[in-house]
Order: sequence, then C-alpha cells, then structure tokens
Amino acid sequence: MRNINIVLSALAPLLCTALAACSGGPPVPDWKMNAQSSVERFQAAYLGGNALVEQTEFRRARSQVAGTGKLELVARIELLRCAARVASLAFEDCAGFDALQADANDADRAYAAYLAGKAQAAEVALLPEAQRAAAGAASDTAAAGAVAAIDDPLSRLVAAGVLLRAGRATPALLDTAVATASDQGWRRPLLAWLGVQRLRAEQAGDAQAAQRIARRMAIVEQPPAP
Repeated sequence: MRNINIVLSALAPLLCTALAACSGGPPVPDWKMNAQSSVERFQAAYLGGNALVEQTEFRRARSQVAGTGKLELVARIELLRCAARVASLAFEDCAGFDALQADANDADRAYAAYLAGKAQAAEVALLPEAQRAAAGAASDTAAAGAVAAIDDPLSRLVAAGVLLRAGRATPALLDTAVATASDQGWRRPLLAWLGVQRLRAEQAGDAQAAQRIARRMAIVEQPPAP
C-alpha cells in the first residue's frame, strides 16, 4: 500500500527487493525498513477494522522513527495515522501531531490544518500534490471531480473526507468514496461512507435506497471468516 498523501521522505529510498538493485549503494538502515513495514501494516489494519493490530503496528512505527530523535518525522507518522481516520470519517483531534507541531515543518502543519478542515488558501500549495486540486477547487462539483481523478485510493478517500468535513460533499463524491472503499475491501471507511449515503437517502425520503444501503452495511459488518 502506498503511503497516504504525505511522502515519508526520510523512509526513502524505496526498499530494494533484489541485491542487484541495491549494488553500489549504501545499506538502508534497519529503522527505515522497519518503520515503513509497520506504517503499511497499521494503515491496512485500521482500514480493515482491526484496531488491535493497528495500535500495535502504529506503536512500532513510531518507536522506530523516535529512535532517530527526529521530532519532525515522529510528527509525520502521527499525521499518517490521522489521515487514515479522516478517510474513515473519524473526525477527531490529531492530538499526537498537535503535541509535536512546533517541531514540524510548514508543509506538515499545512497538511494538519487541511485534515482538520482549517487550511487557508495560501496553504494549498504546501499540500501533497494529490490533494491540491480538490482543496483548491472553486465549486463542490469541481472538487468532487478532482477527488475522482486522484490515483491513490487512500489519498482519494482522505480528500473526500476533508470535503465532507467542510460540508462540501456532493452525491457524486459519496459515490466515489463508497466505490473506492468497496474496491479496496476497506471495511471501516466503507461502513462510514455507506452510513452517510443512508442518512442522506433517509433525509430525502427515499426509503428504498436507504434500505438497500442498510443491507450492504449489514453484509460488511459481518465478522471476517477465521
């Protein structure tokens, strides 16, 4: 799984999968490999609805990065976690990042503001490239189109979550978010976005659509096979 929205530049270069590909270059420090692996696992676990694994792997990723003493990288790990929550419509304070924001760079502070729905126009240029078009769109329709054009599924869901948080979610945006979570098999965000769709159907008096969405949610909520 690709990292969401923020490129963990300190975890680059990408891990070599063959010795030949690494020949002539310096060895990659263990902390980078371990942190990258744990980042991918905690993201996957959270999106899949496995809270215990997510917590364990997040602590491992944070611990690996903390071992470098680089506060800005620890702050970035916290942002990755908060972004996954926005993608799943868990709109809560990013407390882990807030405690470290004084040591974060301008781009990371802008991204944190963006996740919180508080980004200013001047900060759009500092956002990850995948988010800029949606964040800077003049209309809700244009923003929905920009989200649909984002290649990375998790980045797409994060952008959609930010728009919903700002009260800018169109039906097309909801369709995009539901389809994205469904295609990836991500239970947590899928249930969250289906819940929004069901609520809107109920508010519109479309009982048939609401019932159909409720049936989908019931299927998703079934526990995975052991």
